[in-house]
Amino acid sequence: MELAGLVNSIISATASIEAGRKGFATKGKAEEGRISYEDGISEAMETFQEAQTTANPQIILLAEYTFISQELEFCEKTDKPAISSLSRAIRFFDDAFLALKAVEGLHYEAVEQTFPHDGKYRIKGYPMDSFHIACNGHKGRLQNILKTPGLDPIEKALLKQRLDTLNAGQEGYMEMQKKALAK
Repeated sequence: MELAGLVNSIISATASIEAGRKGFATKGKAEEGRISYEDGISEAMETFQEAQTTANPQIILLAEYTFISQELEFCEKTDKPAISSLSRAIRFFDDAFLALKAVEGLHYEAVEQTFPHDGKYRIKGYPMDSFHIACNGHKGRLQNILKTPGLDPIEKALLKQRLDTLNAGQEGYMEMQKKALAK
């Protein structure tokens, strides 16, 4: 999967979803809104599924980062809780990109030595660094959204796909950790 294509697909999908939501609220535009919303959800689903099949942590992280960046862009300025949550998620993903860079580096074993070996700080025996912290925190956020009553079934399906994609990213990242620590 080409990174530029992935980013463009996510931007296009989120724009269609947002246009659809606004269409729902506009008298006489509900049908157009529904079509735009469904097209956006469909495009996002396809993009996240494609990202998941790569099992490439960088691609998966970039897909989710782009999606939440766009959500923040479309967020109402008065929705302080959403702005705070999305901004925090973006900061955590910024740190996750740094962890991804570190695991590809020559001295990742130093990270292994700096994390406690208690299970609370490990995932399947590997350090729970900022990559895992970002993914786990964001998965919790997505799971909380899934609990929203009346959530559209196709949006629920997209949220579940995003969770599955993040899980695949973590699995791929653990493989990178395994290789880095075997050096």
